Amino acid sequence: MTNSVTFLIFLLMLLSPNHLSAQQDYVGLFDLYNGFAWLDSPSANLQERGYHLQAGINAKTWLALGFDYSVVQGNLTLTPNLLKPALQTQIAGQLAALEAAGLIPTGYQVAVSTASTTQTFAAGPQLEYRRFRQVTFFARPSIGAIFESATPHPSDAVTTAIVQQLAPSGKKTDWEPFYGFGGGVELNFLRYASIRLQADFVHNDLFADILKNSRNTVRLSIGPAFHFGRNIAR
Repeated sequence: MTNSVTFLIFLLMLLSPNHLSAQQDYVGLFDLYNGFAWLDSPSANLQERGYHLQAGINAKTWLALGFDYSVVQGNLTLTPNLLKPALQTQIAGQLAALEAAGLIPTGYQVAVSTASTTQTFAAGPQLEYRRFRQVTFFARPSIGAIFESATPHPSDAVTTAIVQQLAPSGKKTDWEPFYGFGGGVELNFLRYASIRLQADFVHNDLFADILKNSRNTVRLSIGPAFHFGRNIAR
């Protein structure tokens, strides 16, 4: 995040004052963006990387309406402290019984590597500020749905038995709504193309049946955007 901001400031300093002060004379009716996405969910110890797609229509020079989709993948380590208190107590009791029977060593720790794939779907308005020729600022509400598929990979008989309790099918999936806000900047180096840097902060409640906390998730994204169609700035 810090490197992206530094890079953006450097690029803005390269732009001449005349170009910065001039208003944009072309705003295409349609926008299409695709780029790299990075999701961070600190409460779940989960970081994911993947693809981000946006398509929009500029209803006004200051208002766009569009669709947003991203798909990312990553890995997390599932430990009992991430689970609801009742599940933590249940697992602790089972481990104590196994330890007393000499079936596991003293101090045995449960840690299950889990592969995650997350998809986000959103649609809605975006406010845009186009008073500078080569820079467009934008902000938006982030409201939509998130789908996550988590596949645990137990490493021994004990974690296999625990995973069987949490995800009998061997995989766990969930759909949940999310809400938040987002925004960013476009660097308009060409008439019909730009580089878009953006961030979204959202809240969701994935896997509420087993996880003790809801999530705050940050998505960072960078890539090219293409502008085409009728010029609505005229």
